[in-house]
Amino acid sequence: MALFPRPILTNSATHSAQQFRMLVRDLASGAEGVTEGDDLKVTQLSTPGAGVQVADGSGIVTGRADAFQGSYSVCNLGATTVDVAANGGGSTRYDMIVLRVYDPEYEGDLDPQTDDVTYFHVVSGVASNATTPPGGMTGIPLARIAIPASTSTITNAMITDLRKIANPRSERKVQTQSPASTSTGLGGSTSWSYFSTAAGVNILVPAWATKAIVKIDVSPLRYEIGNFWGKLGATFGSLLATQDVLLDDDQGTGVRRVPGIIADTLTLPPSYRGTTQLLRVRAAGNTGAQTARVYVDTGTSIAYDVQFEEGVL
Repeated sequence: MALFPRPILTNSATHSAQQFRMLVRDLASGAEGVTEGDDLKVTQLSTPGAGVQVADGSGIVTGRADAFQGSYSVCNLGATTVDVAANGGGSTRYDMIVLRVYDPEYEGDLDPQTDDVTYFHVVSGVASNATTPPGGMTGIPLARIAIPASTSTITNAMITDLRKIANPRSERKVQTQSPASTSTGLGGSTSWSYFSTAAGVNILVPAWATKAIVKIDVSPLRYEIGNFWGKLGATFGSLLATQDVLLDDDQGTGVRRVPGIIADTLTLPPSYRGTTQLLRVRAAGNTGAQTARVYVDTGTSIAYDVQFEEGVL
């Protein structure tokens, strides 16, 4: 019978393991990988030796032995040590650490009552740029290890992280600000200064976020007095700053208005996650000799657009 005759959670019905695996597949939107950024990370042992440590965490593994095998929910409770064989050869050997599922319903002869059907598997001798397990293997790659010749001790410098998040989270936050008065003019110094009447906005960083895609529209900037040559940017908290945007206006001495846009992708330090940070616009001159200045005023609107994204840690 091609159609599952009884949907999951039908009273008094019996459901196969395959049905539950297909449910996991659907809930994961067909994706596989670790659940959160620090799940199942491979690192050296606390005292480096002939093995690695896999951190706790969970993930989703897609079955590859059958088109409708479904997906497996896997979980490691506590750190696990995985042995890695010494390299006795004369050149660097590359091994891959895989979280593998070997389901006897589809392959092999393990007994789920007594055998570990899910385990950390070392694939020895992969290509130096390998990022996926051998074809047909049901498993997710965690790390690739470059083991130099005549080496048995594994260090973090040898480990390349291959994990990906199955369904990475993202969250967009947009806030606006309109200055209540004209700011102090900036541009007479090459040192950065904030616009006095644009206090910035406080933004809560999600606890899972690893990067922030920032776009700030300052529309319009006001120029006065003379030709202006400078730069526009923003800071996010005390540790991060966007790239500089060049301001180069040669329209003379009259008042004129030109829109400005700041955009950058920022890697978030661990200390930012789960905290509130101030995002604020700043400007400076590229020469301290100019008389021209740049302002924001009551005719300026500032739109702060930040998209947070999740990645492996």
